[in-house]
Amino acid sequence: MFPALYAILDVSPAAGPDASVARIFADAGVKLIQIRDKKASPRKIYDASKRLAEKLTPAGVRIIVNDRPDIAAVIGAGGVHVGQEDLPVEAARKICGSARWVGISTHNLEQLRAANLTSADYIAVGPIFPTATKANPDPVVGLEFLRAARQITKKPLVAIGGITIESAEAVFRAGADSVAVVRDLASAGDPALRVREYLAIAGLVLSHRP
Repeated sequence: MFPALYAILDVSPAAGPDASVARIFADAGVKLIQIRDKKASPRKIYDASKRLAEKLTPAGVRIIVNDRPDIAAVIGAGGVHVGQEDLPVEAARKICGSARWVGISTHNLEQLRAANLTSADYIAVGPIFPTATKANPDPVVGLEFLRAARQITKKPLVAIGGITIESAEAVFRAGADSVAVVRDLASAGDPALRVREYLAIAGLVLSHRP
């Protein structure tokens, strides 16, 4: 089963989270973590990703590197996530190999249909709600888009964008297999408790899904 909680860890110096936060997530039950830093040099992304992959992969956590299939391949990460302006899925696959996951972001049904025809291991859809974690976010698509996406693809759907513990149940009920969360995990007073809350909601909804 695809991991129900997809933690995105911003490792830029300004963001604050570090390896200790990733370990807290992992110990609380997170099995999928994306390493993201939109402004760092390739070397810094390499160093941060390698450090976390070495620490968490043995614990059963799949580390996904944002945007950089080359770094994912070199450090032996669990995969790469690409956006619409990054390398195409099949090009990323050639670099990463078949053993690693390749995920792709989509923001409309045309992009989603195209992604469904690729070898992508999962498709991210969003932003579901308004988000402040990107400087120039794409237009909000809402839960209706997620419901429509669920009718188009059987690939795992990862909902992203402004998701909180209050909205997670509705997102899963709309068809998401997983929720990608940045701010609501990073800002939680007790990150481990917040992780367990998300996983409990996912278990409640997904256990009744046909």
